[in-house]
Formats: sequence, structure tokens, C-alpha cells
Amino acid sequence: MSTRRPGQTPVLSARQHRSGLVLIGIIGLVLLAAWTAVHALAVADWGSETTSRLSVVWLGMFVLFAIQVALYHLDRPTRVPASAQQRLDRLHVCILMPVYNEDPGYLRLGLESFLQQSRRPDSVHVVDDGSTTTDYAEIRDWWLRAATRAGVTTTWQRVPNGGKRHAQARGVEAGADADVYITVDSDSYLDPRAVEEILQPFSKRRVQSVAGIVIATNNRGPARPARPQPLGHAGKATRRARREYRRAVLSWRGSQLLARTSDLWFVTSQMVDRSGQSAVGAVMVNSGPLAAYRAGLVRENLGSYLNETFMGRGVSFSDDSMLTLYAQERGLTVQQSTAIVFTAMPERWNHFGRMYLRWMRGSTIRSVWRMRYLSMARPAFWLHAMRWTQMVLTQLVTVWLLVVEPVAYDNMPPLSMLWIPFLLGWAQGLRYLGIIRTDERIRSRLLTWLMMPLAIIMAWTWLRWLRWYGIFTCARTGWGTRQNGAEVSLG
Repeated sequence: MSTRRPGQTPVLSARQHRSGLVLIGIIGLVLLAAWTAVHALAVADWGSETTSRLSVVWLGMFVLFAIQVALYHLDRPTRVPASAQQRLDRLHVCILMPVYNEDPGYLRLGLESFLQQSRRPDSVHVVDDGSTTTDYAEIRDWWLRAATRAGVTTTWQRVPNGGKRHAQARGVEAGADADVYITVDSDSYLDPRAVEEILQPFSKRRVQSVAGIVIATNNRGPARPARPQPLGHAGKATRRARREYRRAVLSWRGSQLLARTSDLWFVTSQMVDRSGQSAVGAVMVNSGPLAAYRAGLVRENLGSYLNETFMGRGVSFSDDSMLTLYAQERGLTVQQSTAIVFTAMPERWNHFGRMYLRWMRGSTIRSVWRMRYLSMARPAFWLHAMRWTQMVLTQLVTVWLLVVEPVAYDNMPPLSMLWIPFLLGWAQGLRYLGIIRTDERIRSRLLTWLMMPLAIIMAWTWLRWLRWYGIFTCARTGWGTRQNGAEVSLG
């Protein structure tokens, strides 16, 4: 990826681009998927009995899908008049950055991005949560000088390891006079307009939290391994070096594949699922790399935030969704699709799996809390119920088509139906192309978009298994991965 040196104009930025061609493409692919389904049923030996067995389920899934599509196309970024902008400019905006064993390159890059903002934060509080790999002395000294020169109030604390929530709480204490807290991760690199954009929805008094759009800094994986230097006549050493190089290249290609598919899957889910939730002010989960909250909300719930338990065990993960739940209880939770942050995503399959499993365990716990604490008068309650209904129906249809129909009725589903999830995936994935990056050409993003079938297969196999495993093991509330950072380095 491209990097920059202190004092240079940032090269990493992104923006949302709305195009009528994208909407036309989505409509076309959805219609093609519908035609494929009708054609498949027509040519298959599926009589009226089969249709009647599935008709209610098909209807329910279609209605849920139609609602989702309608909602995410209604979502628009907030724009405010000059008078409201003046009120936003007077807000004290405080960035909270917990740090634990983060790669120094990513950490410095993120800190630099705070000073390159079109609307700089008023204060930044960095809390080193007892890192064991380094004390960040050089970065700390540079940052304290740079922030002072820029007129940004800042502190840098090093505290005994207590977890991300406790590190954030120390930052809240240091920024007690803030009006808005922006939470970031230690590998977050903010687009130059991220702070300005994420504040826009706070012009509406009912808005309590705002989610940004998270895209991968390392969306094309790590750098290709260097070829080994010629070793002359040392035959065994040369062969060993070549074997190691081939293994390194194979691992690198796997990392590239993971980087592209995970970026596609993650960005699309934000632009589809979360955008649909935002349209009715009911975003379920803000992502840690960039989210903003009204400060009073955070301070009032700090005690329960630090002491959350589930089945008698302390919960250390899913901090972002807990803060979002507090916000849902007080008002609206939205997404600002023009507030964009780059973050380091996993480059190894085992780390991605541990991260996803942690998300699924946290999601299960949050589902329990939403059903228990959210009022039925809030859209968030019904969107949450709809999401679980959709997941259960999808699972039932899959089992019915692949197991029950062939075994009980000797009725195999037509192979042409396999195209339907891929066509729908490509249709929704067109939203991925709506994020324009300065460090990547459109043809590279088109290549990633074409990999949607791989992302769908991954979601329906490995990730589906991890989801259900996470549901049934949600009482395991340990972190599972490092408390911060993506276990990657800035090369």
C-alpha cells in the first residue's frame, strides 16, 4: 500500500460515489435472479405439492429481502445548513484511542491522520493498555509535540492491562468536558474528512451515535515475498531457499485472497445491512475503527459498560455493540456513509476465524440484551427480530432443499438454482464499487467484486459454521485474539 511521510499530503482517502448505473445494475441482477428461479422451477420436476410445501417460506423470504433492499436504497448521508454547521463547530470533539501491542507503523499513520482532518478534533487521548512489545516512546514524544503545534489537546497514558473498555474509560476521564466522543482503534487511519462527516448527523437532537464506513487499509494483502538471492554452488541451500520461497508465495496468495474477499464481504455488509438499518435510525452495531457518541451517553453508562457480565462472566469483547445498545435506548443510531476509515484487517485465515468467532459470540449476547431491554416501540427491536427470522428461514430452506426434499421426496433441486445466491450477491456487491479509493484503480475493485461467489461460498460454509458455533458457545467471553490491532504490520 502507499504510505506517506510526516508533513506530506495524505495519499489515503476515499469517498462514496452514487451512480444510477449501480442502481440499474442492482435491479437488473435481481430481476435476472428472479427469472433464474422461475426458470429453474419450470424445468424441474417440482409439482404443486413441492410448491405448496415451500410457498409460505418463499413468500416470507421474498418480503424480508424486498424490505431490506428498499431500506438500504433510502439511506442518505446527512447534510446540514450553515446555521446547524455552526453549532457542530462549537462542539468539543474528543478522540479516544486505546493501544495494545499495535504495530508502530499503523499507530503513527493513524495519529498523523488526526492532524490532517478538515475539522480537527479538539482533544485526543491515547491510552497504552500495558503493551508488552514496546513502550512507544519515540512515537509518544513525536505525537505530543505534533499535537501541541497543531493546537490539539492531548494526553498519553500508560496503564496496567485491563482491556479495551478500561482503556477507553481512562480516556473518557481525561476528556471529561467533551460533547462528542469518537472511538477509534489503534490501526485506524481516518479519511481527511472523516471527523467533519461523522459529526453531521448530530445536528439532529435525537441522534445518539453515528457509525462510519470501515474499509481495509491492506485490502490487497501483504507485499509479495522477495525472491531469494542466488547462492552460487551451495546446491542444498539453494533448493531449500527455493522451497521456502514457493511456500511463502503460496501463503502470500492465500493472504491476498483473504484480503480481497473479506474487504468485499465487510464493506458490502455495511453498505447493505447497516445502511438499511440506518434508514430508520436503528443501526445495530457501530464498528470500533470509527464511531461517534454523544458524550453524556457514554459517561452515564460507563459503570455498566465496564462491568458487563453474561451468565456470571465478565464480557471483554463486543464493546462497540454495547455502546450502540445504550444509544438505541436513548434515541436514533445512524450511519454516515461519507465518514470513512481505513483499518488493518487480518491477513491470516486463523486470525480471521478467531475474530469472526468473537463477533458471533458478542452478537449472540447482544441479541439477548436487545430482546430484554429494547422497547417494542423502537424500530431496532423489529429489525433485530427480522434479522433472526431471515437467518432461521435461510437455514431451514437450505436444509429442506438439500436434505429433506432429496431424502423424503426423492426430489433433487435443479442445479440452475445455485446461480440465485451468486446473482443476488453480485447485485448487492455493486454497492462495494460505490466506495472510490485513491490508492486503487477501479479495475482492481472490479476484480474484487467478481470474487463475490467465493465470498458467498465462504459465508455459507466456514463462516456459517462459525456463526452457529459462536451462538452455542457464547458463554466463552474471553477475547480470543489480541485486544487491539489486526496482527499485521505496515510494510
